[in-house]
Amino acid sequence: MEHIVFLTGRLAQASLTRVLAGIEAAPFTWEVREIGLQVAALMTTDLIRRRVAAPVFSDAEPEGEPRRADRIIVPGRCRGDVDALSLHYGVPVERGPQELKDLPRHFNRSARPVDLSEYRVAIFAEIVDAPRLSVAQIVERAHQLAADGADVIDLGCLPETRFDHLAESVQALKAAGFEVSVDSSDAQELLRGGKAGADYLLSLTLDSLWIADEVAATPVLIPRVPADEESLYQAVAQLQRRGRAFLADSILDPIPFGLTASIVRYHRLRARFPDAPIMLGIGNLTELTEADTSGINAVLFGIAAELDVAAVLTTQVSQHARRAVREADWARRIMHAAAHHGTLPKGMSDALMTVHAKHPFPDTPEEIGEIAAQVRDPNFRVQISPLGLHVYNRDGMRLGQGAFELWPQLKLEDDADHAFYMGVELARAEIAWQLGKRYVQDQPLEWGCAAPRVTEDLARWCAPGTTMKASRNKATP
Repeated sequence: MEHIVFLTGRLAQASLTRVLAGIEAAPFTWEVREIGLQVAALMTTDLIRRRVAAPVFSDAEPEGEPRRADRIIVPGRCRGDVDALSLHYGVPVERGPQELKDLPRHFNRSARPVDLSEYRVAIFAEIVDAPRLSVAQIVERAHQLAADGADVIDLGCLPETRFDHLAESVQALKAAGFEVSVDSSDAQELLRGGKAGADYLLSLTLDSLWIADEVAATPVLIPRVPADEESLYQAVAQLQRRGRAFLADSILDPIPFGLTASIVRYHRLRARFPDAPIMLGIGNLTELTEADTSGINAVLFGIAAELDVAAVLTTQVSQHARRAVREADWARRIMHAAAHHGTLPKGMSDALMTVHAKHPFPDTPEEIGEIAAQVRDPNFRVQISPLGLHVYNRDGMRLGQGAFELWPQLKLEDDADHAFYMGVELARAEIAWQLGKRYVQDQPLEWGCAAPRVTEDLARWCAPGTTMKASRNKATP
């Protein structure tokens, strides 16, 4: 059985031991080694190299030949080159999760890795105001959408709005390497787009199938009106008989104007044509529902996975839907993995958990109190629990539910640098506590795919003595 040595600091040693002891049927043996450092988060690979002799032998077998460690796990916020450390010790050295309470889930996930590089649904991202943009602006927008995950750039034509540069736009996008679709209710615009080299045309009805005979573009078929399912079925049957590629779209209606009925229509379409490629247009939900789009996308792509949908058409026009393509890209990967492995879409990625966290409060108030009782320096630590914000140092514990409530108790009026730092940390902690997010001192809050992960250089903003590394000559009143 693999033997793992966990390196930690004094304050976390007891908690880490409890967590590891609580892992049922662990496929490894383990030991916790405190390396003479109070705060595990301040560990660096250079410090480990100086304090832990190579090779690393187990301290758990006092009799006989000591066993050599098979793996070394360092705190998740340990800074430095762990690959170089692996070479130094001759065994794998890896970072654990940032919170030690996440170790059970860390080992569970690493034992069953899920490949999120695979997906089946193509994302059509519509530029809804294409006629009002220049060719250069359209190409620039296309690059942005592709960077977020779009596979096809859809040029949305506007009613009663001239799109004189439609052909030029299609050609410019094709020259830049994009797949292109043209979306219009005007037959002449569809013909111009198809003749210019568009890959797809949105949308043809049973009455306009003749357009498909004029151009090579793949048509997207829709019913004459959403409720006229038979007209869509006839159009699909005609193109199947011709051996012609197509996508079929039953039209997803917004809430409360027929959403449920439209989902049933998609289900009937799949039952009627088990092998037909289906398109699902989701803008009527993401754009017209004032709710976080990450959750809406998750549900819609779950439906798409169950129906084996081939393509999704999305937009990001409304400000609240401005990340719709990026969310769609994550959603299609997660839901594909869930469907492929026959498992619930859990434990694969936190990308769509933009507002909440699965485990926002890893420590109980009692556990935080145990750690606080060991602190012997003036530096403030901040943690959150279901009770609120816990701020503590050698002078005791302060508990509150907001920054303004706690601020007077810190007495930092004469220490501007430390006051700035603590103001930032208390504000983050309050936001995390209110929303149910994970808070880690000295780390930005995580927002899933809604915002890029950043590593902040605290030294850039704060003079020495403001963080947990504070010099001990600044006593806190």
